[in-house]
Order: sequence, then C-alpha cells, then structure tokens
Amino acid sequence: MNTLRVFFALAALCLSGSLHAQQTCASSGGLEFVCGPKNPEDLVLVPDTQWIVSSGMAEGAGFYLVDAQSGAWSVLPFQAQHDATFAGCATPPSPATLNTHGLNIRAVAGGRARLNVVGHGAREAIEIFDVDATGAKPTLTWKGCVPMPEGLAANSVASFADGSLVATVLLMPGKSFADSVARRPTGAVFEWSPGKPGFELVRGSELPGNNGIEVSADGREIYVVSSGFQTVVAFSHANPTTQLRTSRPLPFTPDNVHMSADGRLLTAGMANDVPECGGPPGPEHDLSKLATCPRGTIAVAIEPKSMQDTVIVQTPATPAFSNATMVLAVGRQFWIGTFSGDRIGRGALRP
Repeated sequence: MNTLRVFFALAALCLSGSLHAQQTCASSGGLEFVCGPKNPEDLVLVPDTQWIVSSGMAEGAGFYLVDAQSGAWSVLPFQAQHDATFAGCATPPSPATLNTHGLNIRAVAGGRARLNVVGHGAREAIEIFDVDATGAKPTLTWKGCVPMPEGLAANSVASFADGSLVATVLLMPGKSFADSVARRPTGAVFEWSPGKPGFELVRGSELPGNNGIEVSADGREIYVVSSGFQTVVAFSHANPTTQLRTSRPLPFTPDNVHMSADGRLLTAGMANDVPECGGPPGPEHDLSKLATCPRGTIAVAIEPKSMQDTVIVQTPATPAFSNATMVLAVGRQFWIGTFSGDRIGRGALRP
C-alpha cells in the first residue's frame, strides 16, 4: 500500500454495472475529470486499444473500464475459468469483497493480454485474469491466484515474459510508517515463478516503503519505488539482488511505476513541500493532513539507463483532486489515479 493508505480506511462502494457517460464535474487545477470511479488507484491501457482498466481500492469495487477517447466508463465484471497453472488457488474472488490495488498488464497475442492484480478483501493475493480485447469491449476471465505469504499484503505487481511475478510489500510485520519516513527499511520484493509453491523473498531488495514495481523489457532489471527515500531504484533480476542505479530524490512521494510505450518509467504522486499541509512528510508529521489536505500532482518520466527524470505533469493543489498515485500516458494525454477519491484526472501532456 501507499504509506498513507496504512492509516486511512476507505469507504465501501455500492456500484451498478451500467455504462455511464462522463458526469458533469468541472475541471480544476489544470485537470479534467472522469467522475464516478471510486479510489481508482491504478490504471493500465489494454494493448492496442483505446480502453483503460482501472482498479478500485475499496471493498467490492473491483474494476472499471474507461474509454480513453470519450471518457465514458462502466464497472468491468469478470467470469471465472480456472487454469491449472495456479493449482493452489482454484476459487475466484468474490465480487462483493474484491478490493483491487496495483495493476500490471502484458500483451499475449491475438488481441489478448494477461492482467495481474494486487487483490485485497477475503484474501491477500495476486489475482490473475485473462483479457480478451477481440470484441467491442474487453472482457475479463479469472484464471487463478498466487497467495501472498501469511501476514503480508502486496502493494504492486509486475510480470516477466515467462509468467513470473514480482510484488512489493510496503510494510513487513513490526515495521511502521514512522520507520519509512525515517528512511529505515520497511518492505521488500517477493518473486514467484510458475511451478513454485509460493512467493519468495528477494534478498537485498529491502527499502523504506517498497511501493511501485516494474521490470525491464529484457527481464534483467527490476525497478522499485521507495516512498521513504522518494526515489526509484534499479535492481538486478537476481536473488540475492544488487542495487544498480537510483534516481534523485523526487519532489513528490512516488507511488506506482509503469513502463511507457517509449521505454521510460512513469511515476507520480503528491507534491511534498506544501506549507499549508505541514510541509514534507516526516516522522513528526500530522498524518491526518497527509490525505485530507490537498496537494498538487507531479509526474515524471525516468530514463532507466541513466535514471534521469523529466517532469511531464505538474498541477496545483485543488480540493477536487488529490492523493495522486500514478500516471498513464495515452497518446498526448495523461491519466492520473488516486487512492482516495471519486474521479480520475486527465489532461494534455507537456510537449
């Protein structure tokens, strides 16, 4: 979870499955909005389509499907067809309790993709779905899950070409938010491969606030967000692993990270130095202001080989939208998720 989410419970949802035209909600703070989705914490683009899948980080929220062209959205249901690859998990999650968090999508072939999902609710697991985008709208089929080790909750997930998964845990047992902002290790990366009984700790991956995660196109590197250090760290894909490179400390608290179509790492979060919100997060910070005091959004694109970053989105604080978690680039438009809110932000990318 984002460090803030550890301390703020999110309200349950009551959702309908009908298609919604974008509700009337005025633009604010340099953002336009798709209003209605609750706590759309992470967003991914279905490959070779105009469709965005959004998570919903609240009990029973499940998934949303958003048309990147029109902004229309609908609740995205799923069916179940178990895959024996996931022999230890043959029961699909209940839509009534499924709380979806970090997302990862990987193209397969023929208009299909694999969606890996951090799921909370009745169990802590990475839930696996097939995406069929050959019809008028994408559909989801649950295939199985990989449970997290006992007592651990995943934050984000990424995948390799062979189906292997890596997931972050933000807070290990006995660790706290105060440890993270004090820059003491609190979390780690865990890896699972097909045929293995479960996730295994990747030794050497411990950071203050292991948050978003992504992998290189060739599978040789893993990129992990440290919300405590406010950096993105490049690790070798090995166990034990080695830190290879790191970004500069960013002027915001980075959350999710995804690879863009041009090969750069995209990450976003809430601006740090906001005096009216108590300034940068720290061990003595008033936690109640972190999620309730509006902070502007900053998003950057990072070159993986140099870890140099370029600001691609920067918006002022607005009561209409805060708690930013990620950025998705679709053409010349950006989309911003949030861990606590009723809308998705969007706008034009900087030239």
